Amino acid sequence: MKLYHGSNEDIETIDLERGLKYKDFGKGFYLTPDRTTAIRMAQKKARLFGGTPTLITYDMSESAFSSGLRVKIFPEVACVEWFLFIDANRDRRRVHPIHDYDIVIGPIADDGVVLQLTNYREGLYSPEQAAQLLQDKYLDQQYYFGTERALKFLHKTNSQTI
Repeated sequence: MKLYHGSNEDIETIDLERGLKYKDFGKGFYLTPDRTTAIRMAQKKARLFGGTPTLITYDMSESAFSSGLRVKIFPEVACVEWFLFIDANRDRRRVHPIHDYDIVIGPIADDGVVLQLTNYREGLYSPEQAAQLLQDKYLDQQYYFGTERALKFLHKTNSQTI
């Protein structure tokens, strides 16, 4: 399976320690099966942090799913479980990770999702109401790799500036 990572620089070796806390699925390495989404992310990172927008292509071995790795796959649309998972991972009051999955697959929390997270945290909506409001919204997909074990199933095949 082909996955893409958008960056502001080429990445020779993935360093999980460089990942940022409080992201959708926690501190880890994120990819997407959508090339356009990765290009958009590369351009955003370069705009925010400098560097050169870079699209990095990886092949993910399908054997990861039968290897004994802990994998969590959310539906491609918003659901309550995904919404609460995102909320917990983004909660800056938490010190420790909320899960021990090697790989998590699911929608990307874009600005519309962040708005509903805020509404939920402010008590305007229940998790069910917030997830329902997001049902008709297309959400790009992401693959989170959170352990060295999981990274062994990723193989870089290309890197190009865009």
